[in-house]
Amino acid sequence: MKICAACHEDLPKESYSKKQWKLDEYQRRCKVCVADNREIQEPIPKQNTDTNTNEIIKSLDSINLTGVEKISDAELFKQPPPAGDCPICFLRLPFLNTGRRYMSCCGQEICSGCFYAQVYDNQGNIVAKRVCPFCRTPTPTSEKEAIKREKKRVDLGDPIAIYNTGMYYRDGFCGYQQDHIKALENIGYAYDKGRGVEVDKEKAKHYYELAAMKGDADARYNIATTEKNTGNMNRALKHYMIAVVSGDSVSLNKVKEFYSNRHATKEDYTKALQSYQAYLDDIKSPQRDEAAATNANSPMVYANCRYH
Repeated sequence: MKICAACHEDLPKESYSKKQWKLDEYQRRCKVCVADNREIQEPIPKQNTDTNTNEIIKSLDSINLTGVEKISDAELFKQPPPAGDCPICFLRLPFLNTGRRYMSCCGQEICSGCFYAQVYDNQGNIVAKRVCPFCRTPTPTSEKEAIKREKKRVDLGDPIAIYNTGMYYRDGFCGYQQDHIKALENIGYAYDKGRGVEVDKEKAKHYYELAAMKGDADARYNIATTEKNTGNMNRALKHYMIAVVSGDSVSLNKVKEFYSNRHATKEDYTKALQSYQAYLDDIKSPQRDEAAATNANSPMVYANCRYH
């Protein structure tokens, strides 16, 4: 059983063509929807029935930042460590989610090149059945099984699984009930945009900064945008420059924009271009290029928590 991205019905394999069955849940359309030329639709929000909603909100709102030591600029503008390497090819993992895959069977993040490459057994024979390239666990045969695995990783405290589950709840993907309250792992964005809680810019800023210092380029981008919107161009530029080193092409475009508007120097823009090229060199491999060329990399399940 798999969910159609157009009618949102949970349908058996025979309801899909072979091509559609292989696609992800946000691309897949059943035979009826394809015949009717029905476009992929956003999930229909479901009513929130979580009895713990008010308790969760109260718990978050009760956090008082008055006594919390302010993060210094020295800490904030320190370049965070780069993303980890793929555990199979040992090359740096790409910044974009389309270039990496999270394996809920073992909790590993592997690059898309290794994900789509052929898997061989100990005798050098190609393994026909799709398995995890790292731990060799068979691929889930249904979305129900995939969700079950993800929940097991959540129970183990896996931060990626927790984040993914939060996003599924936020957007109503993969059979999850849409519920912004359960998506508050991304607390900064929640407070910034009032997703399930009252808008609180101070708390948003605090949690964005914590995430940015851990290497989250989306949080770093949001801080930069806030600084830009309030006229702090020098601080905004510093944040964009740090995000570029992490491989964020959108921040690179912002540096270019700053250069065009004379908020950045030629040296700043040159350094940003060099940093981004160094990132591209670190993540490049023939296997990854092949995966991208065959359109194997699917779009993200959910949008990054960014604003402009």
